Amino acid sequence: MATERNGGPYIQRSRQDWAELAGNLPITVDQPTVEKLRSTGDPINLPEVAEVYLPLTGLLNKYVHHTGELFEATNEFLGLSVRRTPFVIGVAGSVAVGKSTTSRLLTALLSRWPEHPKVELVTTDGFLFPNDELKRRGLMERKGFPESYDRRALLSFVMDVKSGAPVVRAPVYDHLGYDIVPGAFNEVRQPDILIVEGLNVLQPARQRADGTTGLALSDFFDFTVYVDAADEDIRSWYITRFLHLRETAFRDPRSYFTRYGSLTVPEAIERASEIWDTINGPNLELNIRPTRGRATAILRKSGDHQIDWVRIRKV
Repeated sequence: MATERNGGPYIQRSRQDWAELAGNLPITVDQPTVEKLRSTGDPINLPEVAEVYLPLTGLLNKYVHHTGELFEATNEFLGLSVRRTPFVIGVAGSVAVGKSTTSRLLTALLSRWPEHPKVELVTTDGFLFPNDELKRRGLMERKGFPESYDRRALLSFVMDVKSGAPVVRAPVYDHLGYDIVPGAFNEVRQPDILIVEGLNVLQPARQRADGTTGLALSDFFDFTVYVDAADEDIRSWYITRFLHLRETAFRDPRSYFTRYGSLTVPEAIERASEIWDTINGPNLELNIRPTRGRATAILRKSGDHQIDWVRIRKV
């Protein structure tokens, strides 16, 4: 049963009620595919895909379809004959909450719908300033905060995609090297759907010095998803992920974080806790979670990483 919370803008459904909305929609991915798509520490499995992400892609398909009808009606009214521009989805949430898994699953599932087979995913990591520039600005310890991104370039990228440009390039970020790859780009070529994933993609427009307000990235989104969980759960997941990376990627000689590969478990927990409490936690509290109420859909996780309930903004 759908519930309305305090007369607010959302309808909430429990996991069980939400799962029933999938109806007869077919599952188009298998467990091995899910395992490849999920992030480190995220135990998502095929039943959760069927119960949570299948209904979500069913709803998204309706949004895509009806947006297309509106586009055609507007073209007819204005006497235009132009190509339909991509449907853009924004996915936001904290570090370690699972938004990357959500984004990759949506990409895989939506690309299997016959109406929009060309779905592309871009993360905002590529629009972080290079480390040299972050150091020059004194922002290395604020990497992931809104000011650490080239927001003008990111906005221009999404605007160009949304306007139907034939080819738009996004910079490439190397997570192992913890920096932008010089001269490397991913090309986006007029997809049916573009998914943009990042910590701060739902940020509102900033006010200029003269009091006017500019454009926000979210102004160009047709649907947005916020992946949510309790602070203490996300912190725990971050520390668990840090411990896993200590035994894997941090021990790669090419890693920016090789110094963490030799930490003992207690030392690693202490360092991960410090990073969370001084960087990721404050960023979540100050910049990321305040944008939750701007999302079209909110997916709330419980302590075991399972989706507990879903909220959908009323139309």
